[in-house]
Amino acid sequence: MRAPRAALLRVVVIDSELVPDERAVMPGRGAWVHPTPECIGTALTRRAFVRALRVPGPLDTQTFEKWLSSYGNQVNGSK
Repeated sequence: MRAPRAALLRVVVIDSELVPDERAVMPGRGAWVHPTPECIGTALTRRAFVRALRVPGPLDTQTFEKWLSSYGNQVNGSK
């Protein structure tokens, strides 16, 4: 599904760790994804980030998943 850049989240890899680039200014190769649990879950399951970011091994997604859960709470108005 296509979407305008403003509706997508850029992610990058720093030391084998997947991190969100909310301002889209971090250096290096980035991948764009809808910031929804469904799209990100699908991308993780299909190893799409590994392919798009051209990293040789598995990524540490723990920090990214924590960010995603807090992002969802901010969007939904929860604390």
